[in-house]
Amino acid sequence: MNKRTVFPLLLLLAVSLLAVFMPAVPSKIVTEGLNTADIAWMLTATAFVLLMTPGLAYFYGGMVNSRNVISTMLQSFVSMGIISILWVVVGFSMAFGSSIGGLIGNPMDHFMFRNVLDGNPWSLAPTIPLALFAFFQLKFAIITPALITGSFAERINFKSYMIFIILFSLVVYAPLAHWTWHPDGFLFKLGVLDFAGGTVVHMSAGWAALAAALYLKKRKTYELNEIHPPANIPFVLLGTGLLWFGWFGFNAGSAVGASPVAVSAFATTNIAAAAAGLSWVLFDMAKGKKLSALGFCIGAVVGLVAITPAAGYVTIPVSIFIGTIAGIVSNFVAQMKSKNNTIDDTLDVFPCHGVGGMVGMIMTGIFASKAVNSAAVDGLAYNGADLFLKHLLALVLVSVFAFGMSLLLLKITDLILPLRVSAEEEKEGLDISQHDEMMIEA
Repeated sequence: MNKRTVFPLLLLLAVSLLAVFMPAVPSKIVTEGLNTADIAWMLTATAFVLLMTPGLAYFYGGMVNSRNVISTMLQSFVSMGIISILWVVVGFSMAFGSSIGGLIGNPMDHFMFRNVLDGNPWSLAPTIPLALFAFFQLKFAIITPALITGSFAERINFKSYMIFIILFSLVVYAPLAHWTWHPDGFLFKLGVLDFAGGTVVHMSAGWAALAAALYLKKRKTYELNEIHPPANIPFVLLGTGLLWFGWFGFNAGSAVGASPVAVSAFATTNIAAAAAGLSWVLFDMAKGKKLSALGFCIGAVVGLVAITPAAGYVTIPVSIFIGTIAGIVSNFVAQMKSKNNTIDDTLDVFPCHGVGGMVGMIMTGIFASKAVNSAAVDGLAYNGADLFLKHLLALVLVSVFAFGMSLLLLKITDLILPLRVSAEEEKEGLDISQHDEMMIEA
């Protein structure tokens, strides 16, 4: 053993030992005011959202070449392990602890989940236990760094990736979650609406993906114009189905209760995905391409991304428009990126999640209606220009922060441990070079 290989194990052992001395035993579990129907729905929604991460693994794993399927899929699965532990130790407290200047939560409020089991319910989710709210939010924290992986697929050092997602979660994700969803967060107080994470999850992941693609530079196969075909399109179809299914928890669960708002978010989620999947392939056909399974899957996910910030604030017919426009805009940006040939965002994370998230944020500023959700304010379409302008401002601030900080964290990670594998390891494929495993093809 050397210091570099043994340190992660020692760190986990240290956290485990700390857990014995800080077990966070509740003095009394709060039950007053809780609603069993809301608890049942939120337990279900939390499980739905976790399912999205394995879905993402299949979605991304099917699109890379056959030498990188396992490594790409494992990047999503290992996020479930790392971020879960990090969230209990300090992540939840940094995102939802008492506000420090509207920028970050106090890391000591819920350190090692202190005062979570016996804590009073979250102020905006008063009918479910605080622990349930914390674990619902954990699933968002898990999938966000996993989304980034598509941008640096086929060339990332797996150990460096593990370091990066820890830094990203603490320095980028937790502050954005606090800004946007904490009642004292500065974007929340400004009046910015993000129902389920278009800003916090998709824009942050999209801008981090662009930073990663620029920092890691192009794959050797990309430079030589030797891109291999996707390894397994049925994997992509399966991943899309799991994502679409799980997204009902992602969006409808963000109502934090079994309510009419949850029903509305459930409906808009389905319709936007359908519209975007169709608009992507029909846009392809209009350009003379064949209708492809890959195209419909990517388009459907873009629709899910775009409706996320708006899901509980807009009407069902409007979700058709949001999905259709998002599918066309993201397709166009992906096409422009491929023609440019200077940025190797392997699986088009920025055009799909970054651009899709921004489209959704703008659409929320236009079509949000307090008639749909009394917690909202009217958008531009209902004479609410103020909300639209606030969303434009937030879009710029979040974009600059997520891109700039991600670029800095990539540099820091690279100094700790090289981010990119060697040319030989890349040629061999990450499944073998990083894990000594391989996919057996039928």
